[in-house]
Amino acid sequence: MDKENKNQSADFDDLDIDQVEPLVTEQDDDMNDELEDIKVENKKEKSNSGHVVISKTKVVLIKTILASIKENNERINDLLGGLLTPEEEEKISVGQLSDDNFSADYSEESEQGRIIEGVFDGERMIGPDGKEYSMPANYASKSKLVEGDILKLTITDGGTFIYKQIGPIERSRLIGKLEKNSEGDFAVAVDGRHWHILTASVTYFKGEAGDEAVILIPKSGNSKWAAVENIIKNPDRADK
Repeated sequence: MDKENKNQSADFDDLDIDQVEPLVTEQDDDMNDELEDIKVENKKEKSNSGHVVISKTKVVLIKTILASIKENNERINDLLGGLLTPEEEEKISVGQLSDDNFSADYSEESEQGRIIEGVFDGERMIGPDGKEYSMPANYASKSKLVEGDILKLTITDGGTFIYKQIGPIERSRLIGKLEKNSEGDFAVAVDGRHWHILTASVTYFKGEAGDEAVILIPKSGNSKWAAVENIIKNPDRADK
């Protein structure tokens, strides 16, 4: 490990959760419960100075959730920007606008069971406590989930896992060559870079090594996994 990586690691290890909490609270009140869980878990991991620290995994998870919250807030503001006049917004703020002014076709489904929010890492969901939650590969493939997407997992009383995508990140589309290694795992190569893809995605599109694959990756940041949007068959093989 070089000097720069060592310094970066030290910065993570010395990060005090009390420094992160105000930033998270300003972005989304739902993070309060997750931070409390981290505090409880980290009471057993105090440093010599008496400060509670956050592991690298939890720091990256919090930053990813915050980025998604910010992006979703901007989208919501854009969508709602032209729906109300300044006068109507003022009435809403003092409770003077009747509910009759809004459409009544919105209904919220009640969900029973334990609810957990987390980040998709390309194969599974990582919860706020760092735990991994398995996900059917067919669901991830058909939903075209991208590494970094925010998910909500409902674990029913009967133990069924129900996933819902609640915070899709901004995507980029690339076209590359489908490759397969000696262990049977697939990847897509684009300009010297490789992204892992789920085997279920290749099977769904009946792809083979040598085909072209259209993939979706996060628009910003580095990623190891990609979602397959489509596969373009190799014409030479198709003719045989």
